[in-house]
Amino acid sequence: MNATAQGISAFATAAELGRALADGNTSSTEIVRRALDRVGVHDNSLHAFVRLFPEAALQAAGEADERRRRGASKGPLDGIPFAAKDLLDVEGYPTLAGSKALAGEPATATATAIERLVAAGMILLGKVHTVEFAFGSWGTNPVAGTPLNPRDSATPRAPGGSSSGSGVAVAAGLVPVALGTDTTGSIRNPSAMCGIVGLKTSFGLVGRGGLLPLAMSFDSIGPMTRSVQDAALLLAALEGPDPGDPATYGVAPTLPLEGLERSISGVRLRIPSAADLAGVDPGILDRFDSTVAELEALGAKVDRMPMPQSYDTYKALAGDIMAVEAWHHLGRYVEPADSVVGTAIRMRVLKGREIGLAAYHELIARRRAAQIEFHRDLEGADAFLTPTAPITAPPLSDIDETTTPLGTFTRMVNLLDMAALSVPIGLVNGLPAGLQIAVRRFQDPLALRIGRALEIRCGGLFEQPPGYATP
Repeated sequence: MNATAQGISAFATAAELGRALADGNTSSTEIVRRALDRVGVHDNSLHAFVRLFPEAALQAAGEADERRRRGASKGPLDGIPFAAKDLLDVEGYPTLAGSKALAGEPATATATAIERLVAAGMILLGKVHTVEFAFGSWGTNPVAGTPLNPRDSATPRAPGGSSSGSGVAVAAGLVPVALGTDTTGSIRNPSAMCGIVGLKTSFGLVGRGGLLPLAMSFDSIGPMTRSVQDAALLLAALEGPDPGDPATYGVAPTLPLEGLERSISGVRLRIPSAADLAGVDPGILDRFDSTVAELEALGAKVDRMPMPQSYDTYKALAGDIMAVEAWHHLGRYVEPADSVVGTAIRMRVLKGREIGLAAYHELIARRRAAQIEFHRDLEGADAFLTPTAPITAPPLSDIDETTTPLGTFTRMVNLLDMAALSVPIGLVNGLPAGLQIAVRRFQDPLALRIGRALEIRCGGLFEQPPGYATP
């Protein structure tokens, strides 16, 4: 590796790496080798990766370098590595979804989301861990192993889930970006816990072909990155029709890069009442309030209104719908008395069997009513802001798997059929806090634009975690 390449931070964003590649200051081969070196140094302790593809990645990097030499680059993401959650298929390899219950038979095709990034020139470095079957928000997995939050090298802490490996790999500088999935917060929770950017995309915007489902009414795929700009770059590559997902049929592209850096002056932001935020950690609430003040300084208009229903009501409704649909997809793995599925996950899936079909139809009717009510109340506002999570990452030893505080603000977004961006807003006692920017369906670019305005004002939102110096 030459001296110039060594000067490029292991925590560089994809956009920064793209500029370095275009300027000839590094090569895709150097970037991939460095990523593999960092995985070798750090992943024995972090446990982010399930599987690496070193030979294929280096070959793809060489091909990207050759394209660049010929003046045939595929664009700003060409030659940049990424990781994918082990809920997405890769042809020729098993998708295990963090479980020992699956047969481990090789996938016959690669997930559409991965194919789209590869078509943009990106290089799949490997697959990363998930909560078993993606059914959990803490990020824990006693069956396949729990990735450790890189923000505290002294105390093992929750990474957030279910896209735990994606969050850890990006935050620790192992890859610049990763794909996660989000059913009721599974991209945003690890983004908040690990201090990165995560986008829960609109239902139907990013195709789910090749994704092992949990609850298809809520499931989405989105980017996890170290900058809002990178999230927009990835969404531009990911969005589009997918033959494997009819929800994408007829959906117009949102063009997230157009207007990404436009002023947010005059944008109308809604925040909950003080009573609605009463359970939030005081340090997170301070960061939330100061971030809202920054947005006001940028010209945004902010007003407070009480929630039409409590967060607990939304959380419970989303949880029951998710359980019924999870039972439909996963019941055969958990029903046998000798099931190898972890106890906590098994109980969550079995809850869906207890609810039943008639009650499920009532839940769907309640969901529609909640959507109508909330969006009526949201009239006059462009976006709805909350903390992403009410707490910072707890020690693993303190986690109670029967509780779901990390779903307090995230579950309602999926329930109400919205999109949401989580961005880091600083540290509370050395641990990250996040801001959730929720917008109406298919207005993902607006959430990105608001987040990007903060990013530009702050000179970047990502703070490198301690203890992960460049090797």
